[in-house]
Amino acid sequence: MSAGLDSWRHEKESAWLYAVVAAAEADPHKRRLFEQLGAAAEEQAAHWDSPEFGHFAPSLRARIVAGLVRRLGPAALRTVLAAMKLRGLSIYSSARVTPGHPMPTSLAEVGARHRSSVGGNLRAVVFGVNDGLVSNTSLVMGIAGAGATHDFVLMTGAAGLLAGALSMAAGEYVSVSSQADTEKADLATERRELATQRPAEEKELADIYVQRGLDPELARTVAVQLMAHDALAAHARDELGITEQMTARPLQAAAASAATFAVGAALPLLVVILAPLNQIPVMVSGASLVCLAALGALAARTGGASPWIGGGRVAFWGAIAMAATAIIGRLFGTTIS
Repeated sequence: MSAGLDSWRHEKESAWLYAVVAAAEADPHKRRLFEQLGAAAEEQAAHWDSPEFGHFAPSLRARIVAGLVRRLGPAALRTVLAAMKLRGLSIYSSARVTPGHPMPTSLAEVGARHRSSVGGNLRAVVFGVNDGLVSNTSLVMGIAGAGATHDFVLMTGAAGLLAGALSMAAGEYVSVSSQADTEKADLATERRELATQRPAEEKELADIYVQRGLDPELARTVAVQLMAHDALAAHARDELGITEQMTARPLQAAAASAATFAVGAALPLLVVILAPLNQIPVMVSGASLVCLAALGALAARTGGASPWIGGGRVAFWGAIAMAATAIIGRLFGTTIS
């Protein structure tokens, strides 16, 4: 009874939200897609319907989201709608088209020419290293500016590296674990719907392919063949946007976050070990700014942008952070022994 009622409420609310999205969508093709998805949700709700359930009323959360959709448009609320298990929102994702290029000669080469295929991973690495570098450099310069001893500056830098790496790992683990929980819940819902309403799910998948440009007959053929091969994988990829490559992995994300932060934070620590006490601020800031500029240039060049602009932008904001902490250390610091 409880499972049936929950499924009925979910499908009815989805159908109601699809109607709101369709009414707010100016593009007739997108509007038609959401109308079809709403009809499919109504069909699935009818499967669970019972006289005991009474009259459906949308939740307060759904009414608030609907009001925002009417005011801001569906595209602006696509992540919120996706979190509420609505389908078809991948149509709001834009893809860049690259002019003529040599055809790939192996499966491994497919997509390799696109800069975006490595951009996400590179951004994560640059962010982690940059965070560790700026954070620990600023910390070391603030303590050195306060007149601390060489050993105290070194100890502070080591503590900053360890604390920062563990903090980044913990935060990343919690964040990605939440994403993984959401993905598991979405897949469980999809698995249940495939077991109970397979024809409706097949139609839903075909509607998505129609919106992407296939004619209805071909879209239905593709949906049937993909579902015959691996129905859950097809719906996970094309409805939910979940793929094997993009699946949330909390432990891997936490380890990568900690490692990249530690690499960045280790540079100022190494300079502190080698530099005389009175030269620490100058040498640490100089080495850090060079590394920041190199990181920014590398990220920009890999992404197809100007390395000079990318390197200058990262170095500029890093310099502001370092200068602020050094000034604070000199203004408010006292000699620590």
